[in-house]
Amino acid sequence: MLKIVLALSATILISGCSQESSTATSNEPASDTSAEQSAPHQMTDHWIGRWVGVEGLVLEIRHKDSAGPGNYLLEMQYGLDADQRGTFEGQATDEGIRFTREDGEQLLREADGEATGLKWLADKEDCLVVHPGEGYCRD
Repeated sequence: MLKIVLALSATILISGCSQESSTATSNEPASDTSAEQSAPHQMTDHWIGRWVGVEGLVLEIRHKDSAGPGNYLLEMQYGLDADQRGTFEGQATDEGIRFTREDGEQLLREADGEATGLKWLADKEDCLVVHPGEGYCRD
């Protein structure tokens, strides 16, 4: 009988220790993975608003209300021709906002005026660029 009581006591002690260890583990901060997953849209949320290019090029970024965090609507005039205009859905990534338009999959990323490749924007510091020759800046 004494052996049974000792065995039960040991089992209770062991299970109590494992509960403490799992509780301690659950109180630890979230892993880097969850922080990394939320980071892209935290960066790109700062891009919401109006950005101006050259010769009438313009970009307006806003949240896509019907979708979750990191989803955007990009309204853009991205070329001089009338058909180079539209509203496109974009998703935040670690590199920027990925979206697709008639000329293929694109990536909108943070840059300075020099990276736009446009001399009229070269002295700007707060810019977004799709590729050299297509950039938008804020004053």
